[in-house]
Amino acid sequence: PVLAGTVQNSGSLLVTGSWEIDVFGRRRAELDAAIGSQRAAQADYQAARVLLSSNIVRQYVQLARLTDQRDVLERSLAQRVEILDLTRQRVTLGLDTAVELRQSEGAVPEVRAAIEAIGAESELVRHSLAALAGLPPNAQDELAPHLSKVELVPLPSALPADLLGRRADVAAARWRVESATHDLQAARAQFYPSINLLAFAGFTSIGLDNLLQAGSRQFGAGPALRLPIFDAGRLRANYRGKAGDVDIAVEAYNGAVLEALRETADALSLVQSIERQQREQAQALASAQSAYELALERYRAGLGSYLSVLTAETNVLAQRRSDNDLKAKALDTQAMLAHALGGGYVQA
Repeated sequence: PVLAGTVQNSGSLLVTGSWEIDVFGRRRAELDAAIGSQRAAQADYQAARVLLSSNIVRQYVQLARLTDQRDVLERSLAQRVEILDLTRQRVTLGLDTAVELRQSEGAVPEVRAAIEAIGAESELVRHSLAALAGLPPNAQDELAPHLSKVELVPLPSALPADLLGRRADVAAARWRVESATHDLQAARAQFYPSINLLAFAGFTSIGLDNLLQAGSRQFGAGPALRLPIFDAGRLRANYRGKAGDVDIAVEAYNGAVLEALRETADALSLVQSIERQQREQAQALASAQSAYELALERYRAGLGSYLSVLTAETNVLAQRRSDNDLKAKALDTQAMLAHALGGGYVQA
């Protein structure tokens, strides 16, 4: 009585709130750990952008090298055809034998095969560039850059080691160490009591028509204390796991720094070696060019044959191919060095 044996509606309209007093810093450590994870993810994103940019540059340089090499081979083909025509004339006049003729005939398809190989390789590089840019495979079919349009960047005499700290992957590893350290602090704080201040206010009634009446009001406030007494084993296991995560993060950071040092040292060694090779190659090209000009002067003066001129030009073309390869290597190595030093990444 009075409610027994009847069906009644109960209503509740409450606003509740709680505030944990972060006496031991657990919540602050959890917040810092989440911020560290978010910043590590941002750095990973930037590292991917830098790697993508570096790969695009390197593929572009490779395509420019192939374009220049094809131009040299086209000239080589024309020269081999001229040599073949001259050899046929000399064989007709009895100045050469069939041996020289067969050698000249074999040189023409050899160059044509090299041109075809470079053409196929160029197509593959264009497809790679299109894929890196998120375009269809045939989007770069008309792209034919030249090494003369790509300039080497002058390097400073000294590169400070703190540049490695600007690498996005190193920054991401560092933020993961920060995040794991704060996670460990939060796990340690879980061993201590937690205090919450709780409060509620609103209306509760039997019968919805009485819900907003003055007699249905209720409110209250008070503290809530949590003591981690019965789950100490779980907390210890969690703490040991977080300590292991810190060790893993630190080792990953050390590995990222060592890898950055290795990549930078490798790139610098290659840059210096290629610079020395280019100086020697410039002398070789100049000598070949001088020999060609002398052979041409002798031919014009009637002191030498045109075959000697073409033979001298063959050496010039070979030296030009080597020169193109070295310039492409220098550009590629600079792209490697730029990537090793961070690629322009600026930490937000």
